[in-house]
Amino acid sequence: MKSLTEHLWFDVSKRRDYINITVQVKDLVTKSGVQEGLCLVNAMHITASVYINDAESGLIQDYDDWLEKLAPHEPISHYRHNRTGEDNGDAHLKRQIMGREVVVAITNGQLDFGPWEQIYYAEFDGRRRKRVLVKIIGE
Repeated sequence: MKSLTEHLWFDVSKRRDYINITVQVKDLVTKSGVQEGLCLVNAMHITASVYINDAESGLIQDYDDWLEKLAPHEPISHYRHNRTGEDNGDAHLKRQIMGREVVVAITNGQLDFGPWEQIYYAEFDGRRRKRVLVKIIGE
């Protein structure tokens, strides 16, 4: 069995952003040499997410608007977590909604996506360096 473990690093200057990482993940699948297997992609921080959906700018803005309605950043005092001196209680909740990771099948050396599917890194508490783990296993 072959395996490859790599990290993608992000320095997002804004509090929230949505970054299409599909090309980087595809490149790692090629690098791994795996023809049949699985690719795990997961955010290695509790205020960031990895998810799969359409690469359409309106949808991305809809996600951001929806998440901000569900867990608005302000008022900061609204979150008990922020009593620790943090100001990111909302980011933890947004991450929980959007998820930690995705797993994509690899078939014939390619990510086996459905129509329009793309992999995104979602940042909910930027302004510091964070990473995404990509783990590829198979034959």
